[in-house]
Amino acid sequence: MAEAQLNNFPSLFSLEGKVAVVTGGSRGLGLNAASALLQAGAQKVFISSRKADACESACAALNALPNLRPGARAIPMPADGATLEGVRHLLAQVSAQTDHVDVLLANAGATWGEAFNRHPDAAFAKVMDLNVRGVFNLVREFTPLLQKRASIEDPSRVVITASVAGLGIGTLGKQGTYGYSASKAAVIHLGRNLAVELGPRGITVNSICPGFFPSKMSNGLLKMSGGAEAFAKANPLRRLGWPEDIAGAVVYLTSRAGSYVNGAAIEIDGGALWQKGQLNPKL
Repeated sequence: MAEAQLNNFPSLFSLEGKVAVVTGGSRGLGLNAASALLQAGAQKVFISSRKADACESACAALNALPNLRPGARAIPMPADGATLEGVRHLLAQVSAQTDHVDVLLANAGATWGEAFNRHPDAAFAKVMDLNVRGVFNLVREFTPLLQKRASIEDPSRVVITASVAGLGIGTLGKQGTYGYSASKAAVIHLGRNLAVELGPRGITVNSICPGFFPSKMSNGLLKMSGGAEAFAKANPLRRLGWPEDIAGAVVYLTSRAGSYVNGAAIEIDGGALWQKGQLNPKL
């Protein structure tokens, strides 16, 4: 039957020859994603974060990976994504080395944990600025490069790193992440608006919503909340996130396999978000 035939299935998850920009790509989930993009065939992956030495170290590790295509490389691009000046500096650096971008991963983010009564205004503003305003500025400034080779058959891709904290209730109490949770809800909705705005220009916009993955950002909260082992046991799948979980979702959304997905927010948390809403079995 004709329905059983798929168009070139072996290339369905390939990113061969693509050019990608990953903000917040020097560690954690951003570095996991960058590694996946390169190993899926991307030719150039620009790694950005505020610290130049962190970008250099990340690129050295990425360029030493054994599964890269000939000539494929990670390129350090330090910039401060929290400011418009920083975003434009990143754009200028990238534009000096390529006339187009196929994949933009808006992964840079910040959090702040503090009790409600003393949660500082400056911290709330900092988190909202980077996690929402910074993403909007990044996508707007990079749209001309994203449009260069975009088409109906092969749209360019924007992937926003959000969080399950933006879909449900985040951390409350002594280490309440009020600004973080609000920022992630906001950036998910921003992504939906951008998906409809940029779809006709040949650009898809989707969000990934990770749960708890061991990382520099989450390790402190994990420790204060009983430890990674306790969190893992409480998860429906009895574990925390692995690097491959992020890698698979990012490659899906940025390859031909995800070319018709637009405006989505994909939870990657083992089902923990929905477990929070379960009925009390004692009722």
